[in-house]
Amino acid sequence: MFNNAVVGIDGAQGGRDAVALAQRLLAEGGRLALVHVHQGRLHPLHAVTPGLLDEESEASEKLLREELENAGEGVKATLISAVGASAGATLHSQAEELEADLIVVGSCRHGAVGRVMLGDDTRRALNGSPCAVAIASKRYAEHPKPFERIGVGYNGTPESRAALELARQVAAPTRARVQALEVIAIPTYAYTGMVAASVGDEIDVVLKEAGERLRALPGVEGNAVYGLTGEELAAFGDEVDLLVVGSRGYGPWKRLVLGSTSDYLERHARCSLLVLPRAATQAGARKEPSQSQAAAGARSAA
Repeated sequence: MFNNAVVGIDGAQGGRDAVALAQRLLAEGGRLALVHVHQGRLHPLHAVTPGLLDEESEASEKLLREELENAGEGVKATLISAVGASAGATLHSQAEELEADLIVVGSCRHGAVGRVMLGDDTRRALNGSPCAVAIASKRYAEHPKPFERIGVGYNGTPESRAALELARQVAAPTRARVQALEVIAIPTYAYTGMVAASVGDEIDVVLKEAGERLRALPGVEGNAVYGLTGEELAAFGDEVDLLVVGSRGYGPWKRLVLGSTSDYLERHARCSLLVLPRAATQAGARKEPSQSQAAAGARSAA
């Protein structure tokens, strides 16, 4: 679980979905910050329109108060009206300033119903996030039920092991089922139509080995399939409430680097998505973290 979450608020449904998801992912007593980004003095109209700057600031603060009230009784949060040219980049800097271990955003309002989808500007900034990123599926706030099934993209790498350990942490409060899926990538030559008979046998062997590896994981329901990783994980997302994946194993240290799979998922997954930063996977590479260490591993990215 996470101890310090930053949530992007824009006055639209996506922001409310993000707040609802953040509450599910925060540990008891965790800190929550709602951030609304406006352009302030960066907007060219402010130089020629007296009073517009104050009006915009007041509107931003009012929006934050309303969104906190809409979040329900008992929800406590720091309200931050921030100035920035880019909403995503500003969320990024706020997360660093607050030493947050999680950024939560809602899906793009133009996305398909139920799908996780980010606007281009926000997505570019979150690609360099210093901490984990959660994306709430569209309309999540309308049905914010406790997690019952949590999915993990798993292949035995440090990235996937870190994802699995965090999934166990998130599952613990509600005793949710943890389901892991390993996707054996389709060989490139399978598309040429020149697949030798032995290839099918080799795939069967690899699938069997993957299945045995998954069954050896304690407290996890595992399954192995072969296909295109992004497509198979997106389909897997239809069966779970939250899908947890690790980011690429390369890129800037202590940064989340979205690879082709997570890029595909943020456009096609129908469940909420949680992506871990590379720093968490580095900890996993040094030693297998215990369940009690999973959240700390994610927080080390901040």
